[in-house]
Amino acid sequence: MTGSLTLDGISLLLVWTAIATYLLAFIAYTIDLARRSVPAAVPLREPALVSAATAPAVTEAWQEQHPGAPEPRASQPRLLWARIGTALTILGFLFHLAGTVLRGIAAGRVPWANMYEFALTGTVLIVAVYLAVLRRYDLRFLGAFLIGMVVLLLGGATITFYVDVVPLMDPLKSVWLVIHVFVASLATALFAIGCGLSVTQLLQARRERRTAAASADGAPRSGPRFLATLPPADALESLAYRFVIVGFVFWTFTLIAGAIWANDSWGRYWGFDTKEVWTFVIWVLYAGYIHARATRGWRGTRSAWLCIIGFIAVLFNFTIVNMFFKGLHAYSGLS
Repeated sequence: MTGSLTLDGISLLLVWTAIATYLLAFIAYTIDLARRSVPAAVPLREPALVSAATAPAVTEAWQEQHPGAPEPRASQPRLLWARIGTALTILGFLFHLAGTVLRGIAAGRVPWANMYEFALTGTVLIVAVYLAVLRRYDLRFLGAFLIGMVVLLLGGATITFYVDVVPLMDPLKSVWLVIHVFVASLATALFAIGCGLSVTQLLQARRERRTAAASADGAPRSGPRFLATLPPADALESLAYRFVIVGFVFWTFTLIAGAIWANDSWGRYWGFDTKEVWTFVIWVLYAGYIHARATRGWRGTRSAWLCIIGFIAVLFNFTIVNMFFKGLHAYSGLS
């Protein structure tokens, strides 16, 4: 009984409470999408990514993609289940943040020195960025994707990667642990939202193509009805690009900071270690996405797929590379 009352024990309890709360939020967001699919007496449409804080102001994405278009109407559907999902997400975030902070206090250092702690911090930043963005853009339609992903990542990491608090290895006793890993986690959070928007973009683009073809043939519209309540594909693409741009800046800093830290620890800036190579591969993928998005011929579906592949590479770097590839960055904490 004494062990369960340690700070780390309380932290773990809070993390499991957060996972359970996020699971309820995921269910609420999923119900919201299902209810959006029910035909309404008045057609639902969110023609723009309307600011949650300053509605009915038109977002920059809408203004860019639809110059001179009238502002969307101020009256938005109540979306009760989306509100419930957001409230549960906030509650889960508070449990999650408390569990992360207590883990750091129990360890006497920042809580991101092994795979479990990095997952703990990375997922709390994904939720934090999502909630912060909701104050400007109504992205609650991404709630099921993002919160569902957080449940899988955090739950999987807690089951698979959890380790007791141990002292830091000598190479990790550096200020760069605080800077380098935190910035990488923040970049990962931004890439996650960009990926969610790109997945939604692909679904919306497919629906728009089918609707156009059906209209030309005089056939009834096809595709999931909830997509009719979401922004158009080009607006989703524009917003995904913005998140990736900011994430790319942070990832570039991560790459540079990692090289400086490597020189401090091992006496060289670059040594083709597996982790270093994959960090660079991710940088190249997102640089390619940004270049492709700037080239008109690669806008749309192909650039969206490149954004998704970039995030898959981020997850691969965190899981497979850390677990199965040997190298100097062997700090997973797993035996």
